[in-house]
Amino acid sequence: MTGHSQPTILQARGITKSFGGFCVVNEISLDLAPSEILGVIGPNGAGKSTLFNLLAGALPIDAGSIHLAGRDLSRARPEARIQSGLGRTFQIPRPFPRMTVLENVMTAAQNQHGESLFSALVAPRRVAAQERRNAIRARDILDFVSLSHLEDQPAAVLSGGQRKLLELARVLMAGPKVILLDEPAAGVNPALLDLIIDRIHAINKLGIAVLLIEHNMEMIARLCPRVIVMAAGKALAEGAPADVTKRADVIDVYLEGMPA
Repeated sequence: MTGHSQPTILQARGITKSFGGFCVVNEISLDLAPSEILGVIGPNGAGKSTLFNLLAGALPIDAGSIHLAGRDLSRARPEARIQSGLGRTFQIPRPFPRMTVLENVMTAAQNQHGESLFSALVAPRRVAAQERRNAIRARDILDFVSLSHLEDQPAAVLSGGQRKLLELARVLMAGPKVILLDEPAAGVNPALLDLIIDRIHAINKLGIAVLLIEHNMEMIARLCPRVIVMAAGKALAEGAPADVTKRADVIDVYLEGMPA
């Protein structure tokens, strides 16, 4: 489903994935504009997280195409997608627990000279200068997500909400054009949730597009002018959250997923 006329930064067409003959994502298409926050909603088992894994390259698509800023990423490896500007967070954050919060953010910097043994041996000053620049940038990002006061602490001490903010910081360090946000509200207390919503708005105002999976409908209503409803792997409806959630077919699929 598409249905809007803005220029697109992320374009998916007919994305399809089956496991053992069961179609989990069935011909999903979407267009995401640079100025947009687009929500993907639907009951558990709708195929939302699989769609994210296909867009990010964690799983190969069976059919369809994925383009980012006009570049075909349909068969690209996950790291090539990150370098092209496609960032993602995870439903359950996975920081390096023993590394400091600052070090966690710095690991996400792209094209680091120090990662090459040759560079480290022949150009140690260049490597050190880049490390200093990365540290300055990482501190700016930690300030942006309100984690500066924890930069020297091991990531293991962070709360659930703080880990979500650290995930956001790591994605920003990679310099994305598009961020795939997988349930940023899950396991977050209400005070931090307000901060996360505010930061997502601020990121989007920088011209970074956001594709968001979320069960928290209040968060969806506050962030997303447009949503796609997925059910049984298909795009069931698309439109403003207040409109699509009133549709009988959408209400039915949500009710089907609830215990009797």
